[in-house]
Amino acid sequence: MIDNIEVFKHNSIRIKSSCGNIYIDPFQINDAAHDAAYIFVTHDHYDHFSPGDIEKVSNKETILIVPEKMEKSAHKISGSVGKIYTVKPATNHQVKDVEFETVPMYNILKPFHPKSAGWVGYVLHIDGKRIYIAGDIDKIKEAAAVKCDIALLPIGGFYTMNVKQAVELTKEICPEYVIPVHYGSIAGKQEDGALFSEKVEKPVKAVLKIT
Repeated sequence: MIDNIEVFKHNSIRIKSSCGNIYIDPFQINDAAHDAAYIFVTHDHYDHFSPGDIEKVSNKETILIVPEKMEKSAHKISGSVGKIYTVKPATNHQVKDVEFETVPMYNILKPFHPKSAGWVGYVLHIDGKRIYIAGDIDKIKEAAAVKCDIALLPIGGFYTMNVKQAVELTKEICPEYVIPVHYGSIAGKQEDGALFSEKVEKPVKAVLKIT
C-alpha cells in the first residue's frame, strides 16, 4: 500500500486503491486526469480546498467529502462532481465502498486552525490498512489516540507541527510507516523531510514522498 500513496506537494495526496483513486486536498495539480473516485478535503484554506484543482481530478461520478461547515463552499463546485458528502469531527462513515473515520483537526496555540471550525483529518480504511491523513494540526491529543498503519503528518511548522513535534507524535502513534507532508513549499524547508526521517525511531519507517 505504501507504494500506492503519492504526495504531489504540500498536503496534496493521491492513493491508488481497489476502490479507485482517492485524492486528499488536491492542490497545484499538473495534469487534468479526471480520475478521482473520491476527494477528501480537510479544511477550507486555499491550499487545501482548491476548486480549480478539484475540477482537474474530478468527474461526474466523483464523491466529494468535506467538513460540514464547508457545505456552502463545496456546492459552488457541485457541477464538477457527482455527489457531496459532509462530515463532522470524531465520527464514523461508510460512503459507497470506502469506510473512514474523522479526527478533529486544529491548532493548540496558533490562530490558523481553531477547533471551533470543525475541520477534520481522516482515517481511511483501504485495502486492509488504516491510513491517517492528519491535515494541519499541532501535536493534539486526538491525533495521539489514532490507531493506524500509515500516518501522513505535517512537519513544516508555523501553520502546523514542526519536525520535533511530529517526531514526538509519531512515537506516540507508532504506525508501521509515516510520511511527512506540508513542507517544502508554502511552509517548511525542503530539507525538513530528510531531518524528520533521520529522527524517526524504529520500528516506524519514515518514507519521503515529496522530493
